[in-house]
Amino acid sequence: MLDRLAPALFVLLWSTGWIVAKIASLHAEPLTFLAARHMLAAIVFAAFSIAVSAAWPRTNKAVLHGFTSGILLHGLYLAGLWWAIGQGVPASLSGVIAGLQPLLTAGFAILLLRERLGVKQVCGLLLGFAGVAIAVSPQFADVMKTGLTGLAVPVLVNLIAMFSVTLGTLYQKRFLAQGDLRTIAVLQYLGAFAVTVPLVYGLENGRFDWSWPAIAAMAWSVLGISMGAVGLLLYLIRRGQVSRAASLIYLMPPLVAIEAAMLFGETLTLPMIAGTVTVVIGVYLVNQKV
Repeated sequence: MLDRLAPALFVLLWSTGWIVAKIASLHAEPLTFLAARHMLAAIVFAAFSIAVSAAWPRTNKAVLHGFTSGILLHGLYLAGLWWAIGQGVPASLSGVIAGLQPLLTAGFAILLLRERLGVKQVCGLLLGFAGVAIAVSPQFADVMKTGLTGLAVPVLVNLIAMFSVTLGTLYQKRFLAQGDLRTIAVLQYLGAFAVTVPLVYGLENGRFDWSWPAIAAMAWSVLGISMGAVGLLLYLIRRGQVSRAASLIYLMPPLVAIEAAMLFGETLTLPMIAGTVTVVIGVYLVNQKV
């Protein structure tokens, strides 16, 4: 049952991260918010692991792998993404950059993990990226007209963040195929916290206004996203090909646009609808058996 429901639940939960980021940006600095989120997620996962007597990694190497995967999969990825958007990188361009991740993940998986992709999977990956490009094409066209003056560094950081989560996904599959995912998550969030805190001290003032919207955003980030969505992602990576798990990222930009239209009244355009349909078809093809 979980195998069937996990992909849909992951997509739904993970997509709310962009909505939470929009709410949180009104009440806290992005890196400060993320550092607190990582530490709280580590505490909650640790308490849960202790309560259910989950097995902890027994070797220093296993601990190091968990810590390192957290730096790549959560720490550098989210810090780079949130900081870049906060510096003015348009969401449309960030969406296209995110759309490169499944393609890169599939390519590296073939080279490094010897995964096999059939014609359907390759076509699905390309179709998924095309769908993302169609969905954000109006906003992307505006970006190309106005230019990216002064955004060279933020765009580069956004690209580095995308490479980080790609490497993190592959690292998870390669070195953390065994062990309890709940205790591994504790190590991952400690790794993410360790890499985010120095960035907070170097780039921000630690602003968090402790308003109810800020607290609610934090609670959902920890329980709904860090525990729910990330837990499902780790489960999907372990149970199947990393290229298939990564292909679900294609669904995020269109789904976020739909959620933003429902919650914030943002316009849902015809290219967004057409792109969403294209993405769904692409993800369906990627997840077919070879």
